[in-house]
Amino acid sequence: MTLEAAHELECAALGALLREPREAERTLLLDCRPFLAFCRRHVRAARPVPWNALLRRRVRGPPAAALACLLPDRALRARLCRGELARVVVLDEGSASVAELWPDGPARVLLTALLHETRSGSTAVCFLRGGFESFQACCPDLCTEAPAPALPPAGPENSSSDPKIPLYDQGGPVEILPYLFLGSCSHSSDLQGLRACGITAVLNVSASCPNHFEGLLCYKSIPVEDNQMVEISGCFQEAIGFIDSVKNSGGRVLVHCQAGISRSATICLAYLIQSHRVRLEEAFDFVKQRRGVISPNFGFMGQLLQFETQVLCH
Repeated sequence: MTLEAAHELECAALGALLREPREAERTLLLDCRPFLAFCRRHVRAARPVPWNALLRRRVRGPPAAALACLLPDRALRARLCRGELARVVVLDEGSASVAELWPDGPARVLLTALLHETRSGSTAVCFLRGGFESFQACCPDLCTEAPAPALPPAGPENSSSDPKIPLYDQGGPVEILPYLFLGSCSHSSDLQGLRACGITAVLNVSASCPNHFEGLLCYKSIPVEDNQMVEISGCFQEAIGFIDSVKNSGGRVLVHCQAGISRSATICLAYLIQSHRVRLEEAFDFVKQRRGVISPNFGFMGQLLQFETQVLCH
């Protein structure tokens, strides 16, 4: 089936659909923009589509295999194949039509795979004309808010008014994802700050920091030393499972170590790699923008590179 079979949907029409609860439930919105762009702002109902050099090579196979790479949620793919969705809408940053799509880009590859897998016609495959850029201008209330400014990197020009407080303890926990925050041991001891962020759970990735509010918050401790010889990768799945359990319960989790620089940052990077299928470089840039002091030690970075290969190749 050719791309001409894809419907081109106007932004106002999509906005009207998303404002109707029944139609919104039967609409799958797939955002093909880069991960960093998606995290900065996106349509609230949208799901990000993973895309990187490794996936680009893998999606050249059969359409079913390509769809499995670009839409890794098996339950969602099953709903799609059963015809339970009225429509699936693909969007990029600002392409005005299907004809403008880059030949080897994620939006065109995804549309091709979707058209092949929904040949029964029960689910309409659509492309959003004008992409996120136009939709944001048309329906800003259906998009997420821009994130708060990040903690700036260390430097003389960013020195605190109180030099007694280390830079890594200044401010409060930073939002990495709407349900995932990163900070220091000091941040974990500030109940007012935790409540201001809506944090309901704490993942303590240190061997020495206490759990200050065990009667009020849900805690998980994974004691790790900040030593480049430590195999922190052995903790990745346990930590990722805890973060996902908090997310699925509607809560928010703070991941911290002593300074929020190496161990807890490594866990957040591993989570982004697995949950969003992004390269380490892209995940690192994103977290660095949110918390400028992060600096996983050399050994942890090597383990993250190995983890990236494991996740993205399988």
